[in-house]
Amino acid sequence: MGERPFLFMRHGETAHNRLNVRCGGDVDIPLTEQGEQQARDAAKALAALPDRIDVIIASPLLRTRRTAEIVQVALGAVPIQCHDGLIERRLGDWNGMSIAETQPLINAGATPPGGEGEMEFRDRVGRALADIAARGNRLPLLVGSKGVGRVLGILLGNIQPPMANAKVFRFYFPA
Repeated sequence: MGERPFLFMRHGETAHNRLNVRCGGDVDIPLTEQGEQQARDAAKALAALPDRIDVIIASPLLRTRRTAEIVQVALGAVPIQCHDGLIERRLGDWNGMSIAETQPLINAGATPPGGEGEMEFRDRVGRALADIAARGNRLPLLVGSKGVGRVLGILLGNIQPPMANAKVFRFYFPA
């Protein structure tokens, strides 16, 4: 096929996920115990893949770094790198608000007060994707938040179903 794959994994559950409230890249919270278990379960599945992951590239947020560390334990000596371009969209005043309350605003293309606009977010994730592709890793695993996965799907024309916590998706770098 000639296209080079990469994997994307959403971080495990956080308290904000459990409460169904917004948690942008400007909020740095840890995984819950359930989130740690979700990451361990996904890590076992990743370790069983026939293709070997050669690098884990995570957002520097606690929830994504911890997910990456859990996966690293299952994979062995795979290095972890952090990339600021994979940080979740900054949601400013919308952080901590209910998803139901803010979804109409997001659907309308509104920018959260004190946050990051959708196009700015897409551009940042796109630059990160280009940078990571240029590194030439055989099979990188990117670990980020739901919004990053959503934008990857948009940028690559590979819209994915909603990304549950610790769910893994396969994408291909653009040619």
